[in-house]
Amino acid sequence: MVAKTIKKNKVGFSKEIYLNWYEKMLFMRRFEEKAGQLYGQQKIRGFCHLYIGQEACAAGSVSALIKGDKYITSYRDHAHPIALGTDPKYIMAELFGKSTGVSKGKGGSMHMFDKEVGFVGGHGIVGGQIPLGAGLGFAEKYKGTGNLCICYMGDGAVRQGAFHEALNLAMTQKTPVIFVIENNGYAMGTSVERTSNVTELHQLGEAYDIPSAAVDAMSVEAVHNAVTEAASRARRGDGPTLLEFRTYRYKGHSMSDPAKYRTKEEVASYKDRDPIEQIKNVILNKKYATEKVLKEMDVKLKARVAEAVIFAEESPYPDPSDAYQDVYAEKDYPFVLE
Repeated sequence: MVAKTIKKNKVGFSKEIYLNWYEKMLFMRRFEEKAGQLYGQQKIRGFCHLYIGQEACAAGSVSALIKGDKYITSYRDHAHPIALGTDPKYIMAELFGKSTGVSKGKGGSMHMFDKEVGFVGGHGIVGGQIPLGAGLGFAEKYKGTGNLCICYMGDGAVRQGAFHEALNLAMTQKTPVIFVIENNGYAMGTSVERTSNVTELHQLGEAYDIPSAAVDAMSVEAVHNAVTEAASRARRGDGPTLLEFRTYRYKGHSMSDPAKYRTKEEVASYKDRDPIEQIKNVILNKKYATEKVLKEMDVKLKARVAEAVIFAEESPYPDPSDAYQDVYAEKDYPFVLE
C-alpha cells in the first residue's frame, strides 16, 4: 500500500457549497476571535484552545458526510459543533460555565457535546477520544446503520499508545471510522520534527495496512474530497482510513501560550494560504457573490456572535446541587449490583 497526498480539487463544486463553506468558516473564525477576546477579559475561565486557521478541517468534513454520522475530537472543540449546526449561544454559554450551555456548564471549553447533531464531544485527555472513536464506529457497524464515525486528534496524540491500539483494532474489525490527524505542526509547543523520526504522520497507518493520505487542509476542497473517499470506503464495509490534515493554527496551543517558538515569517506564510481567503477569492472570481454581499454576511455573523455573548452573560450559573446530576445514567439495567 502506498500513501498518497491529496491537494487539488477532483470535482467541481456548486455556488451553494462555496457560499456555505465561506459562511461556516467565517462564522467559526468570528466566534473564536470573540472567545479569545472574552478570555482576555476573564469572562471565560480555565483552559481555552482556539481553532483559528484550521476551519477548513471541520467545514470540509461536514460537507462530505451525512446525517447520522458521529463526530468526536479533542479539546480544541468549539468549531466542530458550529460546523454541524449547533446554536452558538449554547456553545458560548458553555464557555461561560452557564447552565444553558451544551454541557450544562459542567464541561467548559474542552468538553462540548451535542447529541442532536452527532457531536460526541471534545475530550480533554490527549488521545483519549481515539479508542472512543473506534468504538463509536464499531457501534454503527453492529447496529447496521450505514453511518460512520470521524475521529479527530492532534499531531501530539499519535505518540500515545491508544492511537496504535485503536488503529489496529479498527482495521482488524473493518470498523467504519475515519481517523483524522489535525497536524498543525506543534504538539503544544514542540514541533513534529522533535518528537519522532516519522514526520509524515499518515505513514503511521501503513503499520496496520490502513489506507492513508496526507491532505492539504488549508484547502476545504481537498478536505471534502479526502473525507468523501474515506466515507465511501467505510460505508462499503472496507474499514477505516487515516487522514493527515496538514493545517495550521495562527494562535498558540491555548490562550496561555504566547507561541514564541514560531517565527513571524512562518505564521505569515500560512496566512498567505488562509482557507477562508482562498474560498473568498473563488467566490469573487466566479462572481458567486460580490464583495458587498460578503461584507454583509460578515456583519450578520458578528451580530450572531454578539447575541450569543449576551445570552451567555444573562444565563444563570448551575445550582451547586446540579453537581450530583448526570453522574449515572437514568436507566434500569438488567442486573443489580449487590
